Amino acid sequence: MFTVIVTQAIKFGTVFLYGSTGEIVIEKSGHLNLGIPGIMCIGAVGGCIGANMVVASGSQFLIILMGILFAMIFGGLAGGLYGLFTITLRCNQNVTGLTLTTFGAGILGFWGSKMGRLGTTFYKASRAFTAPMFGKVGTDGFSTIFLSHGTLIYVGVIIALVVAIILKKTRVGLSLTAIGENPAVADASGINVNKYKYTACILGAAISGIGGAFYLLDCTRGSLEYVIEALGWLSVSLVIFSLWKPSISILGSFIFGLLYILPSYIKGIGFADKELMKIVPYLVTALVLIVISFFKKRETQPPSALGLPYFREDR
Repeated sequence: MFTVIVTQAIKFGTVFLYGSTGEIVIEKSGHLNLGIPGIMCIGAVGGCIGANMVVASGSQFLIILMGILFAMIFGGLAGGLYGLFTITLRCNQNVTGLTLTTFGAGILGFWGSKMGRLGTTFYKASRAFTAPMFGKVGTDGFSTIFLSHGTLIYVGVIIALVVAIILKKTRVGLSLTAIGENPAVADASGINVNKYKYTACILGAAISGIGGAFYLLDCTRGSLEYVIEALGWLSVSLVIFSLWKPSISILGSFIFGLLYILPSYIKGIGFADKELMKIVPYLVTALVLIVISFFKKRETQPPSALGLPYFREDR
Protein backbone atom coordinates (compact mmCIF):
# COMPACT_ATOMS: atom_id res chain seq x y z
CA MET A 1 0.00 0.00 0.00
CA PHE A 2 2.83 2.42 0.87
CA THR A 3 4.42 1.96 -2.56
CA VAL A 4 1.12 2.56 -4.33
CA ILE A 5 0.41 5.76 -2.37
CA VAL A 6 3.90 7.18 -2.97
CA THR A 7 3.76 6.33 -6.68
CA GLN A 8 0.37 8.02 -7.08
CA ALA A 9 1.54 11.03 -5.09
CA ILE A 10 4.46 11.48 -7.48
CA LYS A 11 2.16 11.18 -10.47
CA PHE A 12 -0.42 13.73 -9.26
CA GLY A 13 2.34 15.92 -7.88
CA THR A 14 3.80 16.24 -11.37
CA VAL A 15 0.64 18.05 -12.47
CA PHE A 16 1.26 20.61 -9.72
CA LEU A 17 4.97 20.77 -10.60
CA TYR A 18 4.33 21.80 -14.19
CA GLY A 19 1.73 24.37 -13.17
CA SER A 20 3.80 25.89 -10.38
CA THR A 21 7.03 26.01 -12.40
CA GLY A 22 5.28 27.89 -15.18
CA GLU A 23 3.68 30.29 -12.72
CA ILE A 24 7.02 30.93 -10.99
CA VAL A 25 8.52 31.99 -14.32
CA ILE A 26 5.62 34.38 -14.88
CA GLU A 27 5.65 35.79 -11.36
CA LYS A 28 9.40 36.37 -11.53
CA SER A 29 8.60 38.95 -14.23
CA GLY A 30 6.23 40.73 -11.85
CA HIS A 31 2.98 39.31 -13.24
CA LEU A 32 0.48 37.46 -11.08
CA ASN A 33 -1.26 35.18 -13.55
CA LEU A 34 -4.41 33.75 -11.98
CA GLY A 35 -5.21 32.27 -15.37
CA ILE A 36 -2.94 29.25 -14.80
CA PRO A 37 -5.90 26.89 -14.10
CA GLY A 38 -7.48 27.92 -17.42
CA ILE A 39 -4.16 27.67 -19.24
CA MET A 40 -3.73 24.12 -17.95
CA CYS A 41 -7.20 23.30 -19.28
CA ILE A 42 -6.26 24.71 -22.69
CA GLY A 43 -2.96 22.83 -22.62
CA ALA A 44 -4.87 19.62 -21.91
CA VAL A 45 -6.95 20.14 -25.05
CA GLY A 46 -3.86 20.85 -27.14
CA GLY A 47 -1.93 17.88 -25.76
CA CYS A 48 -4.74 15.45 -26.52
CA ILE A 49 -5.19 16.81 -30.03
CA GLY A 50 -1.46 16.67 -30.79
CA ALA A 51 -0.99 13.14 -29.43
CA ASN A 52 -4.10 11.86 -31.18
CA MET A 53 -2.93 13.23 -34.54
CA VAL A 54 -0.05 10.76 -34.68
CA VAL A 55 -1.41 7.89 -32.58
CA ALA A 56 -1.85 5.79 -35.73
CA SER A 57 1.92 5.86 -36.27
CA GLY A 58 2.42 3.73 -33.18
CA SER A 59 5.60 5.64 -32.36
CA GLN A 60 5.81 6.30 -28.63
CA PHE A 61 8.41 9.04 -29.12
CA LEU A 62 6.34 10.85 -31.75
CA ILE A 63 3.12 10.65 -29.72
CA ILE A 64 4.82 12.09 -26.64
CA LEU A 65 6.62 14.75 -28.68
CA MET A 66 3.43 15.93 -30.40
CA GLY A 67 1.52 15.88 -27.11
CA ILE A 68 4.13 18.09 -25.43
CA LEU A 69 4.49 20.36 -28.45
CA PHE A 70 0.77 21.03 -28.88
CA ALA A 71 0.25 21.46 -25.15
CA MET A 72 3.00 24.09 -25.14
CA ILE A 73 1.63 25.81 -28.25
CA PHE A 74 -1.91 26.00 -26.87
CA GLY A 75 -0.69 27.07 -23.43
CA GLY A 76 1.79 29.54 -24.92
CA LEU A 77 -0.93 31.15 -27.05
CA ALA A 78 -3.06 31.59 -23.94
CA GLY A 79 -0.05 33.11 -22.16
CA GLY A 80 0.52 35.44 -25.08
CA LEU A 81 -3.12 36.53 -24.87
CA TYR A 82 -2.65 37.25 -21.17
CA GLY A 83 0.48 39.25 -21.98
CA LEU A 84 -1.31 41.24 -24.66
CA PHE A 85 -4.00 42.34 -22.24
CA THR A 86 -1.79 43.01 -19.22
CA ILE A 87 1.40 44.33 -20.85
CA THR A 88 0.29 46.11 -24.02
CA LEU A 89 -3.33 46.97 -23.26
CA ARG A 90 -2.60 47.60 -19.56
CA CYS A 91 -5.54 45.62 -18.22
CA ASN A 92 -5.79 44.55 -14.59
CA GLN A 93 -3.75 41.38 -14.04
CA ASN A 94 -6.15 39.77 -11.57
CA VAL A 95 -9.23 40.35 -13.70
CA THR A 96 -7.46 39.17 -16.85
CA GLY A 97 -6.20 36.02 -15.15
CA LEU A 98 -9.58 35.08 -13.68
CA THR A 99 -11.22 35.69 -17.06
CA LEU A 100 -8.65 33.44 -18.71
CA THR A 101 -9.35 30.71 -16.15
CA THR A 102 -13.07 30.88 -16.88
CA PHE A 103 -12.37 30.88 -20.61
CA GLY A 104 -10.00 27.91 -20.42
CA ALA A 105 -12.34 25.83 -18.25
CA GLY A 106 -15.14 26.59 -20.70
CA ILE A 107 -13.05 25.47 -23.66
CA LEU A 108 -12.17 22.20 -21.93
CA GLY A 109 -15.81 21.58 -21.01
CA PHE A 110 -17.09 22.34 -24.52
CA TRP A 111 -14.39 20.30 -26.24
CA GLY A 112 -14.80 17.43 -23.78
CA SER A 113 -18.56 17.25 -24.26
CA LYS A 114 -18.05 17.24 -28.03
CA MET A 115 -15.57 14.39 -27.76
CA GLY A 116 -17.98 12.56 -25.47
CA ARG A 117 -20.79 12.83 -28.01
CA LEU A 118 -18.47 11.50 -30.68
CA GLY A 119 -17.44 8.62 -28.44
CA THR A 120 -13.79 9.67 -28.74
CA THR A 121 -11.30 8.46 -26.16
CA PHE A 122 -7.57 9.00 -25.93
CA TYR A 123 -6.65 5.67 -24.37
CA LYS A 124 -4.40 4.64 -27.27
CA ALA A 125 -2.48 7.91 -27.09
CA SER A 126 -2.22 7.67 -23.30
CA ARG A 127 -0.40 4.34 -23.49
CA ALA A 128 2.67 6.18 -24.80
CA PHE A 129 2.62 8.54 -21.81
CA THR A 130 2.02 5.88 -19.14
CA ALA A 131 4.63 3.47 -20.50
CA PRO A 132 7.66 3.41 -18.13
CA MET A 133 10.46 5.56 -19.53
CA PHE A 134 13.09 2.98 -18.55
CA GLY A 135 11.18 0.00 -19.92
CA LYS A 136 10.47 -3.03 -17.78
CA VAL A 137 11.64 -2.55 -14.20
CA GLY A 138 11.72 -4.70 -11.12
CA THR A 139 8.86 -5.13 -8.70
CA ASP A 140 10.81 -3.99 -5.67
CA GLY A 141 9.81 -0.79 -3.88
CA PHE A 142 12.69 1.34 -5.18
CA SER A 143 12.08 0.44 -8.83
CA THR A 144 8.33 0.96 -8.52
CA ILE A 145 8.65 4.35 -6.85
CA PHE A 146 11.48 5.84 -8.89
CA LEU A 147 11.74 3.99 -12.21
CA SER A 148 8.23 2.93 -13.21
CA HIS A 149 6.88 6.30 -14.33
CA GLY A 150 6.11 7.72 -17.75
CA THR A 151 8.43 10.11 -19.56
CA LEU A 152 6.68 13.36 -18.60
CA ILE A 153 7.33 12.89 -14.87
CA TYR A 154 11.08 12.95 -15.42
CA VAL A 155 10.75 15.76 -17.95
CA GLY A 156 8.86 17.82 -15.35
CA VAL A 157 11.65 17.43 -12.79
CA ILE A 158 14.27 18.32 -15.40
CA ILE A 159 12.35 21.44 -16.46
CA ALA A 160 12.03 22.58 -12.82
CA LEU A 161 15.76 22.11 -12.23
CA VAL A 162 16.70 23.89 -15.47
CA VAL A 163 14.41 26.82 -14.62
CA ALA A 164 15.94 27.00 -11.12
CA ILE A 165 19.46 27.14 -12.58
CA ILE A 166 18.51 29.73 -15.19
CA LEU A 167 16.85 31.99 -12.63
CA LYS A 168 19.73 31.80 -10.19
CA LYS A 169 22.86 31.40 -12.31
CA THR A 170 22.36 33.04 -15.72
CA ARG A 171 22.20 36.61 -16.92
CA VAL A 172 18.75 36.04 -18.41
CA GLY A 173 17.41 34.74 -15.11
CA LEU A 174 18.96 37.53 -13.09
CA SER A 175 17.55 40.12 -15.51
CA LEU A 176 14.08 38.58 -15.20
CA THR A 177 14.38 38.62 -11.41
CA ALA A 178 15.47 42.27 -11.53
CA ILE A 179 12.37 43.14 -13.57
CA GLY A 180 10.17 41.44 -11.00
CA GLU A 181 11.83 43.38 -8.19
CA ASN A 182 12.03 46.83 -9.80
CA PRO A 183 11.16 47.14 -13.50
CA ALA A 184 11.99 50.86 -13.62
CA VAL A 185 15.57 50.27 -12.48
CA ALA A 186 15.91 47.30 -14.85
CA ASP A 187 14.60 49.43 -17.71
CA ALA A 188 17.05 52.22 -16.89
CA SER A 189 19.92 49.71 -16.95
CA GLY A 190 19.10 48.76 -20.54
CA ILE A 191 16.97 45.64 -20.04
CA ASN A 192 14.07 45.34 -22.47
CA VAL A 193 11.32 44.97 -19.86
CA ASN A 194 8.41 44.24 -22.22
CA LYS A 195 10.42 41.64 -24.12
CA TYR A 196 11.25 39.78 -20.92
CA LYS A 197 7.69 40.05 -19.64
CA TYR A 198 6.19 38.66 -22.85
CA THR A 199 8.74 35.85 -22.95
CA ALA A 200 8.03 34.93 -19.33
CA CYS A 201 4.25 34.98 -19.82
CA ILE A 202 4.41 32.80 -22.95
CA LEU A 203 7.08 30.36 -21.76
CA GLY A 204 5.57 30.02 -18.27
CA ALA A 205 2.13 29.36 -19.73
CA ALA A 206 3.60 26.81 -22.15
CA ILE A 207 5.17 24.88 -19.26
CA SER A 208 1.91 24.98 -17.30
CA GLY A 209 0.04 23.75 -20.36
CA ILE A 210 2.04 20.52 -20.28
CA GLY A 211 0.65 19.89 -16.79
CA GLY A 212 -2.91 19.84 -18.08
CA ALA A 213 -2.02 17.48 -20.91
CA PHE A 214 -0.12 15.24 -18.50
CA TYR A 215 -3.18 14.91 -16.28
CA LEU A 216 -5.46 13.72 -19.09
CA LEU A 217 -2.93 11.56 -20.92
CA ASP A 218 -1.20 9.98 -17.93
CA CYS A 219 -3.10 10.38 -14.65
CA THR A 220 -6.51 9.51 -16.12
CA ARG A 221 -5.15 7.31 -18.94
CA GLY A 222 -6.96 9.29 -21.61
CA SER A 223 -10.28 9.53 -19.78
CA LEU A 224 -11.81 13.01 -19.99
CA GLU A 225 -12.16 14.51 -16.52
CA TYR A 226 -12.81 18.12 -15.58
CA VAL A 227 -10.92 18.72 -12.34
CA ILE A 228 -7.94 20.35 -14.02
CA GLU A 229 -9.11 23.80 -12.94
CA ALA A 230 -8.99 22.73 -9.28
CA LEU A 231 -5.53 21.26 -9.79
CA GLY A 232 -4.49 24.55 -11.36
CA TRP A 233 -5.43 26.48 -8.25
CA LEU A 234 -3.36 24.07 -6.17
CA SER A 235 -0.46 24.74 -8.55
CA VAL A 236 -0.78 28.46 -7.87
CA SER A 237 -0.80 27.72 -4.13
CA LEU A 238 2.33 25.61 -4.55
CA VAL A 239 4.19 28.69 -5.81
CA ILE A 240 3.76 30.29 -2.37
CA PHE A 241 4.55 27.04 -0.58
CA SER A 242 7.82 26.69 -2.54
CA LEU A 243 8.80 30.33 -1.83
CA TRP A 244 9.03 31.09 -5.56
CA LYS A 245 11.85 28.55 -6.00
CA PRO A 246 11.37 25.79 -8.64
CA SER A 247 13.83 23.51 -6.84
CA ILE A 248 11.70 23.54 -3.69
CA SER A 249 8.55 23.02 -5.74
CA ILE A 250 9.82 19.56 -6.70
CA LEU A 251 9.51 18.44 -3.07
CA GLY A 252 6.42 20.60 -2.56
CA SER A 253 4.66 19.00 -5.52
CA PHE A 254 5.13 15.55 -3.97
CA ILE A 255 3.73 16.80 -0.65
CA PHE A 256 0.75 18.37 -2.40
CA GLY A 257 0.22 15.22 -4.45
CA LEU A 258 0.32 13.12 -1.28
CA LEU A 259 -2.15 15.38 0.53
CA TYR A 260 -4.45 15.36 -2.52
CA ILE A 261 -4.64 11.59 -3.02
CA LEU A 262 -4.30 10.43 0.60
CA PRO A 263 -8.03 10.81 1.47
CA SER A 264 -8.86 8.25 -1.23
CA TYR A 265 -6.85 5.62 0.64
CA ILE A 266 -8.26 6.29 4.10
CA LYS A 267 -10.92 3.76 4.98
CA GLY A 268 -13.91 4.40 7.18
CA ILE A 269 -14.70 7.98 6.10
CA GLY A 270 -17.46 9.17 3.79
CA PHE A 271 -17.19 10.87 0.41
CA ALA A 272 -17.93 14.30 1.88
CA ASP A 273 -15.14 13.92 4.43
CA LYS A 274 -12.70 12.84 1.74
CA GLU A 275 -13.52 15.91 -0.35
CA LEU A 276 -13.19 18.13 2.71
CA MET A 277 -9.73 16.74 3.40
CA LYS A 278 -8.58 17.91 -0.04
CA ILE A 279 -8.50 21.49 1.25
CA VAL A 280 -5.50 20.58 3.44
CA PRO A 281 -2.97 21.79 0.80
CA TYR A 282 -4.64 25.21 0.83
CA LEU A 283 -4.42 25.31 4.63
CA VAL A 284 -0.75 24.37 4.49
CA THR A 285 -0.14 27.15 1.98
CA ALA A 286 -1.92 29.65 4.21
CA LEU A 287 0.25 28.54 7.12
CA VAL A 288 3.42 29.02 5.07
CA LEU A 289 2.23 32.47 4.01
CA ILE A 290 1.63 33.46 7.63
CA VAL A 291 5.04 32.18 8.73
CA ILE A 292 7.03 33.98 6.01
CA SER A 293 5.11 37.20 6.69
CA PHE A 294 6.48 37.15 10.23
CA PHE A 295 10.11 36.57 9.30
CA LYS A 296 10.10 38.93 6.29
CA LYS A 297 13.39 37.68 4.87
CA ARG A 298 13.96 38.93 1.34
CA GLU A 299 14.68 35.45 -0.03
CA THR A 300 11.31 34.15 1.20
CA GLN A 301 9.22 37.01 -0.14
CA PRO A 302 7.48 37.33 -3.52
CA PRO A 303 8.92 39.67 -6.18
CA SER A 304 8.52 43.26 -4.96
CA ALA A 305 6.70 44.38 -8.12
CA LEU A 306 4.42 41.33 -8.29
CA GLY A 307 0.99 42.35 -9.58
CA LEU A 308 2.01 45.96 -10.11
CA PRO A 309 1.68 47.37 -13.65
CA TYR A 310 4.70 49.01 -15.22
CA PHE A 311 4.46 51.69 -17.90
CA ARG A 312 7.67 53.22 -19.12
CA GLU A 313 5.99 56.58 -19.61
CA ASP A 314 5.28 56.76 -15.87
CA ARG A 315 8.89 56.23 -14.88
